Amino acid sequence: MSEVPEPQEIRTVACVGAGVIGGGWVAHFLARGFRVRAWDPAPDAEEKLRRLVDGAWPALTELGLAEGASPESLVVLPTLAEAVEGAGFVQESAPEDLELKRTLLADIDAVTAPEVIIASSTSGFPMTDMATAAENPGRLVVGHPFNPPYLIPLVEVVGGEKTERWVVEQASAFYRHVGKSVITMDRELPGFIANRLQEALWREALHMVAEGEATVEQIDTAITDGPGLRWPVHGPCLTFHLAGGEGGMAHMLDHFGPSLERRGPG
Repeated sequence: MSEVPEPQEIRTVACVGAGVIGGGWVAHFLARGFRVRAWDPAPDAEEKLRRLVDGAWPALTELGLAEGASPESLVVLPTLAEAVEGAGFVQESAPEDLELKRTLLADIDAVTAPEVIIASSTSGFPMTDMATAAENPGRLVVGHPFNPPYLIPLVEVVGGEKTERWVVEQASAFYRHVGKSVITMDRELPGFIANRLQEALWREALHMVAEGEATVEQIDTAITDGPGLRWPVHGPCLTFHLAGGEGGMAHMLDHFGPSLERRGPG
């Protein structure tokens, strides 16, 4: 196997799947000055992809482009093998269908140089379940972004049971190199971390609406004009720790714990 490229040595990225998430990755990589090779089997994929990039470019320009960044650095190829040729990193962003993911990741693995990491944008499937058909599952890893990937910095990185540790570490380093905020997870978790948290809030919102306890508008305002203003600065754990004053989380739990138990889950 050839030597694995360091993150700063990678100049070309292959994006497999050019829908909303895949197209968002394309826009992000282009804005960071990379050459992007893309492939998607849909007949109108290139037209939609270039329209997405054009739509995102004004915001990316305002945020600040890397030297040499240009939409002209995108090429859409007719085959998967051509798309991954010469790429130093592969980002797969196919629809959330487990069998499709298994087949596609195996196909990518078969035509990609052995030293190149292959990451999946899946929003919920563990890599252990997706890597079952691949000949080289050790280089497959989850790199779960948030939509749109060119604006939201978070990426959750986690390997499967057969993913080699260096792949997880190298993928995390690459995402940081391209300007992402990275959570390198210690274990597989269905839905990962951020999705689990936001979906718990959504379930409670749906419960309150279904029970007639609050309207959709009231719930959205309760977040946007309330705790949502805190969350860009500190997350829920630090929020409740600060609520305890000098006693921190322990004091907060002593003080508010009984009332929290009375409320119960939705």
